[in-house]
Amino acid sequence: MNGDRGLEYVGLAKMDGPLIVVENIGDVGYDELVEVRAPSGEIRYGTVLEVDSHSAVVQVLGGTSGLANATTRTRFLGRPLTIHVTRGMLGRIFDGLGRPVDGSPAPRGGEPRDINGMPINPCSRQYPRDFIQTGVSAIDCLNSLVRGQKLPIFSGNGMPHDRLAAQIVRQAKLLGEEVEFVIVFAAMGVKNDVAQYFHRGFEESGVLGRVAFFLSLADAPSIERLLTPRTALTAAEHFAFDLGMHVLVVMTDMTNYCESLREIGTARGEIPARKGYPGYLYSDLAGLYERSGRIEGCEGSITQVPVLTMPSDDISHPVPDLTGYITEGQIVMDRSLFQRGIYPPVAGLPSLSRLMKDGIGEGHTRSDHAHLAGQLFAAYSHVKQVRGLAAVIGEEELSGLDKQYMRFGDEFERKLVGQAQDEDRPIEQTLEIGWDVISLLPRSELHRFTEDELHEHYRAKGGEELEQDEVE
Repeated sequence: MNGDRGLEYVGLAKMDGPLIVVENIGDVGYDELVEVRAPSGEIRYGTVLEVDSHSAVVQVLGGTSGLANATTRTRFLGRPLTIHVTRGMLGRIFDGLGRPVDGSPAPRGGEPRDINGMPINPCSRQYPRDFIQTGVSAIDCLNSLVRGQKLPIFSGNGMPHDRLAAQIVRQAKLLGEEVEFVIVFAAMGVKNDVAQYFHRGFEESGVLGRVAFFLSLADAPSIERLLTPRTALTAAEHFAFDLGMHVLVVMTDMTNYCESLREIGTARGEIPARKGYPGYLYSDLAGLYERSGRIEGCEGSITQVPVLTMPSDDISHPVPDLTGYITEGQIVMDRSLFQRGIYPPVAGLPSLSRLMKDGIGEGHTRSDHAHLAGQLFAAYSHVKQVRGLAAVIGEEELSGLDKQYMRFGDEFERKLVGQAQDEDRPIEQTLEIGWDVISLLPRSELHRFTEDELHEHYRAKGGEELEQDEVE
């Protein structure tokens, strides 16, 4: 048959896993939507992964089970995969293709949008500057999230990243502005009990009405995982750039997404790169992460918090490694804190928010915030050295000042980093806890504050006396 639109091609040249190959085609483009009709009459959809002068490789979204090489029919539709976006998506649950799975009909109205998004002119981007309060002290005080930022969570298998992601969704808010703030939540390759945990938590806390939930379960076709973040981000772009909302996008687990990308690359016979992942992993992830930010002339914004698990807690693994190059920092979970029962187990030193300095301080949080965070980091860094020394010579051989740093480190982890899963701390409370903890150290050890800040907030807790005893 010729390559005219609307004509069906009968038969497949090859079928391999989720991929099919159609030959003797013409006028077919990359990422084009394909209608695949099984011998039973069932219609599935696919997208073109690769095309040359006479053949096309198509990934079938519903899998290839039940298809036959001789009798399967395909039709190229001449357009990319789209979803209908509308405000009515808030409060609803969809699968990875944007189809409702909550038992209610599809939202009415809306317009079709290409799930691959539209390129953003770099010159039209606005610099992220506004603070987002998550209610989690380890983030708000030390690794602040800024509107328009990409701040991933690096975790490990078995650690409570799902609980932290759900807590951020429940508690995230903008301060001092009467603007509409909504959440887009995308879950890829998650088990059914985890999906129920998210749904139940959002519903019971009353935030489900402002959440658009995209869900691809572990037993769904792996192809669906590649589309889930794209459909979710397409909805987010509609909310932000068409409706003027401020949107927080939480995506978990990006490692599952990358595993699907590797699976498809292997099926296509691509030459693997690091750890078997395709060589275009960086650009593929960048294509997702860069669909965030603020655009000149648009009231809304998109902020991303991708969650990914590091195999064997290896931060140099290709997925966290490449993600770190694209995003503006990372929240790293520490297994030793987790094993000691501290929630959330956010590591103090490896975690970093590169845009934090632009979203805190006077007019955003509080004028002393930057100096407090810097002093806490510096002191906690010294704690790590003292703990290493104590492991060699024993804690009883430490100096009085070093013992005081040890106490500070314990209180820092227990009171400032640690908090309950349902505890929503305002930024003022978080900063006061930070001052309570740092006041365990002598005033002479605090070099990053102004005299006015120390006079207003420092409350000595025996530190000066201990320092004097040490001198004597």
